[in-house]
Amino acid sequence: MTKRQSIFAEGFSHGALPIPAASRIGPFIASGNIFGFDYAAGAHPETADAQAALMFQHMQRIVEAAGGTLDDILKVTVYVQNDSVRAAVDPEWIKAFPDPASRPARQTMVQAAMPGNRLIACDILAVASAA
Repeated sequence: MTKRQSIFAEGFSHGALPIPAASRIGPFIASGNIFGFDYAAGAHPETADAQAALMFQHMQRIVEAAGGTLDDILKVTVYVQNDSVRAAVDPEWIKAFPDPASRPARQTMVQAAMPGNRLIACDILAVASAA
């Protein structure tokens, strides 16, 4: 195995915290918390749909910064503030992973205690072929 590499993605950050967007060892990519924050506006959008769209954009940006693609994602764990937020995930999921025969595994968990007005977040595990 090769040495661990911190992954930073333009357009996404954990602010002043010393946390990379993801980490890679060999072909394995694991992200930290990916959320639908609008960095241009400096806030989370008000709706779950808007946050989900941004979350998936950030997900793609992060996996690509690590040298992978959406096709390399093996599992996505989604965290929602409450069950009503789940409906915002599927439209973006289908856009990101249009082939029903080639989608990552997905687990959705309710996490009521999210900071600010965050409604949704996720983390990913990917296995990329490119180094």
